[in-house]
Amino acid sequence: MDSRDWTQLGCVAYPSPIHPDYHAGPPSTIAFDNQDELLWIGTQKGFAGSFIGRELKRFTAFRIHPETDGPLRQFLFVDKGVIFLGSRSVYMAARSGVPIWSIRHESMQDLRAMSFTSKGTSEILVAGWQNKMLVIDVNKGEVVKELPTQDHYSFLKMSRYICAATNKGTVNILDPINFTIKKQWQAHGAFINDLDTSNDFIVTCGGSHRQTHNTPAILDPYVKVFDLKNMSAMNPVPFAPLAAHVRMHPRMLTTAIVVNQAGQIHVTDLLNPSNSQVCYTQPAGVVLHFDVSRTGEGKALADNKHNTYIWGSPNKIQFTEIGIPPRLPDPPQPSLLPPDPDMADELPLSRIGLPFYREQLFSALPPDIISDVGAPPQQIDPNILSTLTKTEWGYIGPNKTGLQRNQYVDTRSTMKSSNTIRAPKFLSEKARESQTGSEDNTHATTPETVTPNNDHWSLRPEAPPEYRICEIKYSKFGVDDFDFGFFNNTQYPGLENNITNSYANSLLQVMHYTPLLRNMALQHAATACLADPCLLCELGYVFDMLQKGEGPSCHATNMLRALNHTNNASVSGVLEENAKDKNPSTLVKNLTMFLFDKISQDYKGTPPISTELERTLFKLNHPPNPLDLIKRLLETDARYQIKCMHCQHVSPRAATTFVNKLSYPAAKPSIRGMKAQRITFSQVLKAGLENEAVNKGYCTKCQRYQNLDQRKIIFNIPAVLALCTEITTAEHRKLWSTPGWLPEEIGIIVDQGHVYCYEGDDLKLHLNRGIHNITVYSLVGTVVNVETKSPQKSHLVATVNVGRAEPESKEDRWHLFNDFSVRSISKVEALTFNAAWKMPVVLMFQVKAANHRFNMDWKTRLDTSVLFRDNNPHALKTYEILDREKEDLPGPETVIAIDTEFIRLKEREIHIDEDGKSKTIRPISHAIARASVVRGQGPREGVAFIDDYIHIKETIVDYLTEWSGITPTDLDPVNSQRNLVSPKTAYKKLWVLVNLGCKFLGHGLSQDFRVINIQVPRNQVIDTSIIFMKPPSQRKISLAFLAWYLLKEDIQQNTHDSIEDAQTALKLYRKYEEFMANGSFHDELEALYKKGKTLNFKPPRISLGANKDGAAGFGIVSRVGTPPVPVPGTVEGSSSFEISTASGSTAAGSSTVLSATGGVGGTASASSSMPSTPVRKPIGLGGPFTVVAKPGSSVAGGDAAGSGAAGTTTGTGTTTAPGYGGYGTDGAYWGGPNDYAPTSMVGTNAPFVPAKLPPGPPESRPFVPYRPDLILKEREAAAAAQAAAMAAMGGDGGVNGGAGGQEQGKQE
Repeated sequence: MDSRDWTQLGCVAYPSPIHPDYHAGPPSTIAFDNQDELLWIGTQKGFAGSFIGRELKRFTAFRIHPETDGPLRQFLFVDKGVIFLGSRSVYMAARSGVPIWSIRHESMQDLRAMSFTSKGTSEILVAGWQNKMLVIDVNKGEVVKELPTQDHYSFLKMSRYICAATNKGTVNILDPINFTIKKQWQAHGAFINDLDTSNDFIVTCGGSHRQTHNTPAILDPYVKVFDLKNMSAMNPVPFAPLAAHVRMHPRMLTTAIVVNQAGQIHVTDLLNPSNSQVCYTQPAGVVLHFDVSRTGEGKALADNKHNTYIWGSPNKIQFTEIGIPPRLPDPPQPSLLPPDPDMADELPLSRIGLPFYREQLFSALPPDIISDVGAPPQQIDPNILSTLTKTEWGYIGPNKTGLQRNQYVDTRSTMKSSNTIRAPKFLSEKARESQTGSEDNTHATTPETVTPNNDHWSLRPEAPPEYRICEIKYSKFGVDDFDFGFFNNTQYPGLENNITNSYANSLLQVMHYTPLLRNMALQHAATACLADPCLLCELGYVFDMLQKGEGPSCHATNMLRALNHTNNASVSGVLEENAKDKNPSTLVKNLTMFLFDKISQDYKGTPPISTELERTLFKLNHPPNPLDLIKRLLETDARYQIKCMHCQHVSPRAATTFVNKLSYPAAKPSIRGMKAQRITFSQVLKAGLENEAVNKGYCTKCQRYQNLDQRKIIFNIPAVLALCTEITTAEHRKLWSTPGWLPEEIGIIVDQGHVYCYEGDDLKLHLNRGIHNITVYSLVGTVVNVETKSPQKSHLVATVNVGRAEPESKEDRWHLFNDFSVRSISKVEALTFNAAWKMPVVLMFQVKAANHRFNMDWKTRLDTSVLFRDNNPHALKTYEILDREKEDLPGPETVIAIDTEFIRLKEREIHIDEDGKSKTIRPISHAIARASVVRGQGPREGVAFIDDYIHIKETIVDYLTEWSGITPTDLDPVNSQRNLVSPKTAYKKLWVLVNLGCKFLGHGLSQDFRVINIQVPRNQVIDTSIIFMKPPSQRKISLAFLAWYLLKEDIQQNTHDSIEDAQTALKLYRKYEEFMANGSFHDELEALYKKGKTLNFKPPRISLGANKDGAAGFGIVSRVGTPPVPVPGTVEGSSSFEISTASGSTAAGSSTVLSATGGVGGTASASSSMPSTPVRKPIGLGGPFTVVAKPGSSVAGGDAAGSGAAGTTTGTGTTTAPGYGGYGTDGAYWGGPNDYAPTSMVGTNAPFVPAKLPPGPPESRPFVPYRPDLILKEREAAAAAQAAAMAAMGGDGGVNGGAGGQEQGKQE
């Protein structure tokens, strides 16, 4: 630096003679701005003025604090504006003078200095000649901490530490984090006049008492120097003219600039003081203040004559690195009105132009500081007005408004237009309106047509409705009545957000449209893995559901429940309810790292079904093992190289990661006359991958803590590159909000442990050269945090290029996934971010070669062993598993009947407003507790091969036993006798059947599939509730009514049984096929609806209590579960049962007993007081049975006894019936064994109550039994064997039971 060509470039008098503070004294402080070409000057009474460039052209001037607060002490500069320090206040304003915040605190008594802290420009420390220091949050403009201190500070400067000068001549080194004193030096004997610091040096100048303390202190003829690195004092630099001010040169690290009160400037090297340059200025008075610009090219001096001078080289001087002057106000525009004022009244307003504003005006106040005052008056209905009588003072009449006198009505809320998408009408409302022809088309507009041009959504100052939280509304019909199609008219399903941890929806969508991740999950889900929980399997199920999704939305309930039960999920901060930081961006970052770690473990545990895609992509000659594949797909293979800065000892450490974090390097200073270097995404990515940093750590060689240089040595970058953006500062936000900053493609070269990243033209250049092995990555999607102001909460959305996952090469198919709201957006919109409300959190890149690549081998090589495995061989057998040898594997032509039973996990969550209105936040949460699947064809048609009871890990609120038949014992893993399996096992069976192409038959299956959380294609669903629905009524008939009317069966008496319901649906489908075959379906449907309307579509229920004559009935009892199937090796129909009328008495005053014995084992008996009910089971055919009277009783017949059996007596007190029932005393027909077989729990004491049917002979009932030929042969053989046995016994007082008492094992 050559001071010989320095000259005075400008001078300004401030405060000027006309300034109100002129007589108060000279300037109180001066400082160069580090952002703009400005010099700031403060006055003795609280004014601040700014001046532009070397000419010191006036820019702004405004008052900071009242005159009584004294002089302006100091300036600090940040991006948003300038911070001003007064004695009793701290003030922040924009450089244009617009105030930002002002703080006056009771602890602010005599402030003298301020400095930034370890948090950079977001926090400052203020101190003075007082006993307290204060920490101020710059962003919020509030005091966040008060710190007691015994020292009074005059100067604070931030370097490696906070360097503080006291009023007693000492220098304290403060920790920038906790503000404790680390070191203290006595710099000068009396006072410190100036202090500055840069890098590792502190320089001070001050005064001391020459003889005694009673003499006035004078300036010292030297500059004190201290070494911050070694915490030691250095030799002082002599300065004979008495040093008054000192500054470190901003570019020359060891150079200091010293000034005396007469304006003599010395430029001195601290390490070589003899080498100095001198410049003489000629101020009009004593120099009071001195400062150096950020570039070191401009020097400012202020004297006691109100003058401020600029010195420097006339050829090269600028205050800041870029040297851009501040923007001056626009000159006034010429008037658009004609010059003749007489024409002003006649001038059309259409001729007066309006300005176009590209930026938001200051008058557009943010909504959070605007409050409503008053409200518009309530509008009275014109019909009511017409009935009122006019008087002199108004109108009078009866109150027909329905409101009380002076009742408050919120008229303003009805007039406000919410910044959200208007909720659609419920589907039930639309259906009613379509029938009446009064449909309101205003609700039919989809969001896609509201804002067709979405290129500028991200440029708005606030989040538009398309990015805000979408809420599900609930009617009395539940969530199924909500019109999800209103929010999504694309072919890509969204995910519902009414589930706990649904913040993960955006990440799941991004992962789903990443082909390699989708392939990993599906290839694993198709294996025999039954681990519970297995997040990779659950991801496969979710991805398969989204692929098969034919509706506008799905939900990931099972996946999110499995997440709750995964080890370390809670401590990893991924569960909303337990997370300490509930910010959505933090949650999704934690979830990304957690998921990638867990799925890698799951993938290693079970080899995938097929690796054909990976072998082709990575050009492998042999099938790879899962460990190698994970390294290529997800792992960043790296090693830390840690070097001690003291002894140079190097130690390695593993640094394998699945998710990388971006790191933002500091911008390098630009060369004079050139623009500052632009930070690119490639630089940020490179810094994040290599993660080079210097930290304090323990050196094993030095045996002490040292500064350690840490750097990553990279060996491999995975095919799927997941990145966390780590946006923490305003500078980061400014980078991301730069248009086009995020590239769609990046190129990465890994060479000898180093990583090189390229984008844009640099990437094209390297690809054209073809010298290096460069891997190109494509951006698949981003998880974006949408920050909204109160009362709405911030939430996450996903922007995804779904074209990457399409089989054809369709590029730039960007979509916005806002939970269940899905819409197409442009590439510009997808890659544009807004510092105010839209910032990315997670980025997902994938190697470009994997785009549009799929491996569908998992469907053809699906592991089906779970269908043939009996998980609980000792459980009560209500099912027969599939037999590999005797039965074919289910396929596209296979029909299976299904039904499920549910339990309740959570009650409805509601929010009650201040006016008492309730709003559903989350609906009732159900879970599947039992799943039954019945064979729909073949020789074992109607026999269940799946009857799983599910072990629920969550807390169960209600077992819904009245409707489900599920009891706590059924789901208890210790006491249950059922086939209790994990949720994963039960779901895997159904998922395998779906992907085998089976046709699912059932009644009202949509609700079953929703609770199961499975997606079954429409062409694989046969729903009897839809088959027997007569359009356009939209009325779906219950299974019980269909069974009663079409099958003449009485089901679901007191509860539901899933096997019975599945079998009933199968019979209804056979009945439908019969109607279609003979062409009578439409006639039968008309008759069905006609009969249903007369009965309100409810089957008539017949009481099982005592008859009208007072004879004993069987009573109302609770239902038992599904009976077991016959034990292998026994003859079907050879079971034992006993019927007793335990309550009441017969005509003879004693009980009647019906018994039948057989070869299955044990005797079944029943008492009407036991809590069990029968399962009505048609068997079609049957044989005779015997009614045996207890000793001392006499049986007059079925009618008199009310037992429901009509026949003849044989022997003493014995009655033999032909197998059919009879009419009881109540006039109703009581079925016999040939009509309906009882429920018989073989080997237990389960009761039996015969079916009670409507009047009419059995022959007239249109019941077609299953397997009629087989059943007929079995019944004839059983009847012949029983007849032979009876003949051999000779009728000696009792007959062993025939086919009428048999238990079929075929469920209804």
